[in-house]
Amino acid sequence: MSVQNKKAYFDYEVIEPYEAGIELTGAEVKSVRGGGANFAGARVLIREDGAYLSGLNIQKYKFATDPDYNPSRIRRLLLHRKEIVAMNTKMRSAGLTLVPLKLYNKGSLVKVQIALVRGKKKFEKRELIKKRVSNLSIARRLKNQ
Repeated sequence: MSVQNKKAYFDYEVIEPYEAGIELTGAEVKSVRGGGANFAGARVLIREDGAYLSGLNIQKYKFATDPDYNPSRIRRLLLHRKEIVAMNTKMRSAGLTLVPLKLYNKGSLVKVQIALVRGKKKFEKRELIKKRVSNLSIARRLKNQ
């Protein structure tokens, strides 16, 4: 199981990735393993007591018994204090942003890959789209020959 934030790869240039654990309930873990996670609008918040993931939407597990489950609640990220301090200083000094990239299994644990990113300019996005289109057309020509 792996869920990717494809929009983040298009909108941002990844500078430095980090791996973090995430605090989930048992029903949320089962829902994530079943593919019930969505990164639309997700971001990482750093507060004085730790790092948190906001906007990650995890669907309610179909056999869960919790009647007032909130699918987009703020979830705590499990990081060392040194990592949080390092990320925070880099964010403030270089004008970077923290964004979640991937949600995946590592053994029996669910991990989140977060990264310090810099926003791409509009012309960089256009160049990326042009490259994709040209690569697709070349691949089609080679396939037809």
